[in-house]
Amino acid sequence: MKVLVIGSGAREHALVWKISTSSLVDKIYAAPGNAGVSQIAQIVEISPDNLSELEKFVRKNKIDLTLVGPELPLSMGIVDLFQKKKLKIFGPVQKAAAMESSKVFAKQFMHKYHIPTASYQVFQKFDEAAQFVRYANFPLIVKADGLAYGKGAFKVNDDEQAVDVLKKIMLEKIFGESGNQVVIEDFLQGEEVSVMAITDGKTILPLLLVQDHKTLLDGDQGPNTGGMGAYSPVPFVDQKLQDTIHDKILKPTIAGLKKEGIFYQGILYAGLMLTSSGPKVLEYNCRLGDPEAQAVLPLLETDLVEIVQAALKEKLDQIKLKWKTGYSVCVVLASAGYPGDYQKGKEIKGTEEISEQEVYCFHAGTKISQNKLVTAGGRVLAVTAVGKTLGKALDKVYNAVDKIYFEGMQYRKDIAYKATEVKKYA
Repeated sequence: MKVLVIGSGAREHALVWKISTSSLVDKIYAAPGNAGVSQIAQIVEISPDNLSELEKFVRKNKIDLTLVGPELPLSMGIVDLFQKKKLKIFGPVQKAAAMESSKVFAKQFMHKYHIPTASYQVFQKFDEAAQFVRYANFPLIVKADGLAYGKGAFKVNDDEQAVDVLKKIMLEKIFGESGNQVVIEDFLQGEEVSVMAITDGKTILPLLLVQDHKTLLDGDQGPNTGGMGAYSPVPFVDQKLQDTIHDKILKPTIAGLKKEGIFYQGILYAGLMLTSSGPKVLEYNCRLGDPEAQAVLPLLETDLVEIVQAALKEKLDQIKLKWKTGYSVCVVLASAGYPGDYQKGKEIKGTEEISEQEVYCFHAGTKISQNKLVTAGGRVLAVTAVGKTLGKALDKVYNAVDKIYFEGMQYRKDIAYKATEVKKYA
């Protein structure tokens, strides 16, 4: 069969790599892909937001299955379009994708269906939001309503800081129309984990839990990014807590959407805070996380294409996921200046030296220029290693990172430090 993967990041490289191991697949296309993806898939120069051209390409080339990596085409309704044209595509429809594309919709949905989350207020006017924070208890979280690619949530510690963030989002429009509304919510204390599940609208198959590292600098310092690294599984979350997450969050989410007349089929991702009063939802996403996908997919033994096909036929109850024993760690290498204005065109050296078994170099912002591999984005590479223990996976991944160099390269040196602190791995 022919498969198209939409997107250009390391998540999509990991998806293409995983799909390439399936005996069901003869040919993989990627739109638009990147330098790493081009080694295992045919690159298609179509932007992920050009839905009509993607649909034409799929029809013309008789693509059997399309997988969507990023959130933008999902929020624009690519699944609705493909379904209307009787083309097989895996992901939630536009109304379901509003769980990610509108923080306001998601918060109101959680409140309605009693899904645990932080208390919140919604504001459409800057003056009203600014007035609210002047008399609020801190810290608080301020979020842009719409898509902001992992950078739209700000922790604020006082009213001056809060007003400054509100100005940037609502008046200066640093996230464009995504800042037309804001959510201001209570700050939740605890450990953050990512729960990704595959659902056919009835059955929910959770993937291994992941802990992402969102801030730029070691020790969870610095500005928020799209994610600087991740590891899986999470050793301090036991089966009892996983069952609670399934019963109190995932199951009621799918059931609530059904009551709203929304059939959710695809990836359901819940970013959770494990608080002293139980797990609470920070946000929903409607696709695989990045870098979470790069940490989870190398541990998955079950054929991903088989899983997706079963989900599309609403037969996910017939699938049992198989996982490798051990741990996976992903470290993101970013350009100088990221997550702000970053440099491009810097030559990347050393990727060809990575040859150790179960070490993967997933490309994100890369391209070939004058026969050289160069940087072309904020997050450049996602280096992932699998090991029998978390310690071995960490050794492998940082040994690989040490072989890579580009001018201005920045990365966190403490990925999985929280797991190593709790000392629950062998």
